[in-house]
Amino acid sequence: MSGAEFVEQDGVGVPDALQRLWTPHRMAYIRGENKPVGEEADGCPFCRLPGMADADALIVARGVLVYGVLNLYPYNPGHLMVVPYRHVADYTELTPKETVELAEFTQKAMTVARSVSAPHGFNVGMNQGVIAGAGIAAHLHQHVVPRWGGDSNFMPVIGHTKVLPQLLGQTRTLLADAWAETS
Repeated sequence: MSGAEFVEQDGVGVPDALQRLWTPHRMAYIRGENKPVGEEADGCPFCRLPGMADADALIVARGVLVYGVLNLYPYNPGHLMVVPYRHVADYTELTPKETVELAEFTQKAMTVARSVSAPHGFNVGMNQGVIAGAGIAAHLHQHVVPRWGGDSNFMPVIGHTKVLPQLLGQTRTLLADAWAETS
């Protein structure tokens, strides 16, 4: 890595030729930093993102009632979420038009991911409520996670680390360009 500097750290043992991937940015997620408190739209990142520039917010595409945005803490490259603009917590609270556009955006996200990175499959779904694993339970969002054979190797299973091959901004550009081409 150009510009990277090796820093010796006393007391960590004898160098053993293993490379270690440090992901200190994940600590913000672990600690719940910038996570909204309560059920209100105030402070909700999914309500804030549409007011930002697409590249800054990592928004891939905007619809009338929903938008597609990259996950800041992706499970795999190209992991995005389809989010209604309206601050709503539960799938049953969506209007029929929101439900249709959410489904159409999910389909398009899969088509775009296939054209950009040829995944072998997908995990698609939403976690409803904190107890079900929703990181931001107050604002519904559907995950679209591209999957490849062997993508769950020893790194996430044993090392609790995910290796992503490109920066989120680069992934957003690839997906946004492909999304525009399929319109």
